[in-house]
Amino acid sequence: MKLLAFELATEACSVALWVDGDVRERFEIAPRRHAELALPWAEAVLADAGIAKSQLDAIAVGRGPGAFTGVRLAIAIAQGIALALDRPIVPVSTLAALALRANARDVLAAIDARMGEVYVGAFRCEGGDARLVDHERVAKPDGVVLPDGTWIGSGTGFGAVDGVLPRTLGDRLQAFDATALPHAADVARLAVHAFERGEAVAPERAEPAYLRDNVALTLVEQQAARAARQP
Repeated sequence: MKLLAFELATEACSVALWVDGDVRERFEIAPRRHAELALPWAEAVLADAGIAKSQLDAIAVGRGPGAFTGVRLAIAIAQGIALALDRPIVPVSTLAALALRANARDVLAAIDARMGEVYVGAFRCEGGDARLVDHERVAKPDGVVLPDGTWIGSGTGFGAVDGVLPRTLGDRLQAFDATALPHAADVARLAVHAFERGEAVAPERAEPAYLRDNVALTLVEQQAARAARQP
């Protein structure tokens, strides 16, 4: 199995190549440079491995949740490559990739969603896969409720809003890493399992996961506000 993966949903930019269990990755914390870096890095990891694009079986992409522009960019890049090659896309939850990175069994993944909120999802990680235990959501940190058990926390959501989330969860949280960011290497690992389960989709069917229902409305409101300021 040969699979190219992109993860651009946070300030981290990463591209990875999976070739029959071997993973090569480019990763950098590079705010606002994702559009500049993603495609050249894809070419580089393919060249380093001696793999032609035509040899790829699928394109994997971190579908979010995360930054609106980063998620849209990742989907657009994946769709462009997949359409050109006539290959399917394997969408992977960015929160699931973050959970897998924690290298623990029961993981609460949380990403700072700004505006006083976090994106959260609870996962059980076994056998190199991450199964969603409870649905992904956007919430105020002090309103997050965990399933039974003790959990490991992973992601910037644990440092958001002055660290409200770990204080809210208390002793339900065994440990947490508020600096953890999602990697394309983990998107690739999860995508292999998803591909085997038949979860690959046609490029035009790949959709971002924003979790905020009012994203489009917010953009319209921003445009309206700018128009109102015009003389």
